Amino acid sequence: MSQSRHPRALSLQRRVRSSTRLLAIVMALPLVDGVFAAIVLSGALSSPVGIVEVGLLIFGGSAMVAVILAEMQESPREQAKIVLAVGALIIPAAAIQAAIAPTLASVVDIAIFERFAALVILSVAASTASSRVGEYLPGPAVIILLGLVASLSPSGATLSIQLDPILIARAVAAASVGVAFALVVAVTSPWLRNAVELDRFRFGSAVALGVLSLSIVGLVPSEAPVALIVLAVTALLAFDPGSARDRDSVYHPDEIDITSAMSDGGIHSVIERESDHQPDADSDQSDREVERPPWF
Repeated sequence: MSQSRHPRALSLQRRVRSSTRLLAIVMALPLVDGVFAAIVLSGALSSPVGIVEVGLLIFGGSAMVAVILAEMQESPREQAKIVLAVGALIIPAAAIQAAIAPTLASVVDIAIFERFAALVILSVAASTASSRVGEYLPGPAVIILLGLVASLSPSGATLSIQLDPILIARAVAAASVGVAFALVVAVTSPWLRNAVELDRFRFGSAVALGVLSLSIVGLVPSEAPVALIVLAVTALLAFDPGSARDRDSVYHPDEIDITSAMSDGGIHSVIERESDHQPDADSDQSDREVERPPWF
């Protein structure tokens, strides 16, 4: 069972038991399911702010943080080596997708495809915030396929690959930002492990992803770092500096799981926790009122 209880990480861990492979899949997933390709086509990498936002939220993201802090048991040095090995794969892959993007752009109507790219990110944000919501949403690959069909415009198609060195450099930069973020988390994991409330960070990251999707369709100015501000505030609220003063070798999972709190106000998580401490009080639990978490 995933200690982090991150919906995306948990669904993957049911198939992959190794934390190293889990980290590789989580960081490479945007390249596999087409999310990054949609972002490149939508023009989200056109500014330095967009590059940083994509790097932190798409290649980094709360799933990556959850896997490193809650699933990986290696030393910080070993974790850093694993992150660098994963980065050696995803950075060239990001460059390859950016190299193909101009050719795909000649086949589709970008104005229409941008809306589907925003929907993809919004879908990822919803599934990140709540696994129950994610069960009712189509996968990113399905949304992208629908977007390609709806925006298909083969009249301007070209068979040759149109290389755009600037776009490739931006894609490499975005992937590098995500790898650098993962490297920082891996190196500082002994101090962050019990200082970061993963569920709260996950929920805030989902909000930041939602803001990023709005910036793609122009509802939020793309030059304004709104998503970065939301992510920074989220990190601040999820961080307990008192717990980060000492190096922690044992991970203590968060007491409240926001996924269950989204559906029943956290009652399921609280009852489970109380039953561990009071195994003989099962008959009285139905009469006891359980408070909602303060942030709901």
